[in-house]
Amino acid sequence: MTEVKAAAGEDMPGELKGAMLGFVSELKLFRDDIQKKLQAQDERMTMLDRKTALRGRSPLSTNAEVEVPHQKAFNAYLRRGDDDGLRGLVIEEKGLTVASDGGFLAAPVVAETVQNVLRSGASLRKLANVVTVESGSYEVLVDKGDLSAGWATEANATETGTSGIERISIPVHELSAMPKASQRLLDDAAFDVEAWLAERIADKFARAEAGAFINGDGIDKPRGILSYPTAETGSEAEGQIGFVASGSMGGFDPASPADALIDLVYALGAEYRANASFVMNSKTAGVVRKMKDVDGRFLWTDSIAAGQPAQLLGYPVLISEDMPDMDIDSLSVAFGDFHAAYTVVERPDLRVLRDPFSAKPHVLFYATKRVGGGVTDFRAVKLMKFA
Repeated sequence: MTEVKAAAGEDMPGELKGAMLGFVSELKLFRDDIQKKLQAQDERMTMLDRKTALRGRSPLSTNAEVEVPHQKAFNAYLRRGDDDGLRGLVIEEKGLTVASDGGFLAAPVVAETVQNVLRSGASLRKLANVVTVESGSYEVLVDKGDLSAGWATEANATETGTSGIERISIPVHELSAMPKASQRLLDDAAFDVEAWLAERIADKFARAEAGAFINGDGIDKPRGILSYPTAETGSEAEGQIGFVASGSMGGFDPASPADALIDLVYALGAEYRANASFVMNSKTAGVVRKMKDVDGRFLWTDSIAAGQPAQLLGYPVLISEDMPDMDIDSLSVAFGDFHAAYTVVERPDLRVLRDPFSAKPHVLFYATKRVGGGVTDFRAVKLMKFA
């Protein structure tokens, strides 16, 4: 372009020189216009590439980006009480960090560790139907009886009867634990404070839950399966759990101890037996596993696979130490489809509040979780009464 301007200024008539300079000016404007368009196109492509990259990012990488800042901020809160990171961390989609009077939501690694322990423990939770809710209660509609059915033809339709519907509401209650540690221990960088906290919370929660799911009275805690009214099998009313007598006061019939267990199995409806399990404590299991049939074979079969429960009469056995010992009129053995019979309701969040003042020189960690439980199908479980 410079050469053209130079040529236009040397040995050229005025009219031709003016035309040449006009051409050069228009060419420059054209070039600038092209450059602006190319720059705008590059910017649009950059935005598109950025959106495509975000859309194509795997959920795992997104979770990692969310959890790492939250985990670091939560660690600082546990060790030093520094909550600035948690308060400043805003995660709209995940909602992992929420400040409230009840403390802060625990880091995902802590909450997941606690949840894994609760799922794997010797608790009715292992067999029950577990439901996660965001509200303060869970409502379920249960059929009181079976709907009648019939065969119909084109000319003659059969009317079916209606079944009664019962609405059962299971509220959630606050389960809490308060482990404590010294500030000196928290200041030690080699001390894994999150693993320590998760272990302490999980242990206390697991024991409290297991007891409530069996014996809880429903007041500020889940209602346990043994807290409901009972009646002899065949005479149960609505809201009652049927039982089978063991044949002897405080124990099994010495002449034929296995007969009561067989009666208990077949007292349960056939539709529930396919997924049924026994529940008893270790002392009762110690008595039952010595029983033999008329051919001298043990009714109890130990599992040969790791992680699989022992079986009694072909059904799995859950050892729950919260079941009562055999005694006069005790309800020491339960048999049923507990996934249908019992529902555990929980809120997904685990909250932790740091308290460095109440137990100086120790630091308390007040951990809370919302859990509820109750029987939702009384026909799906039977009890053995030692009477």
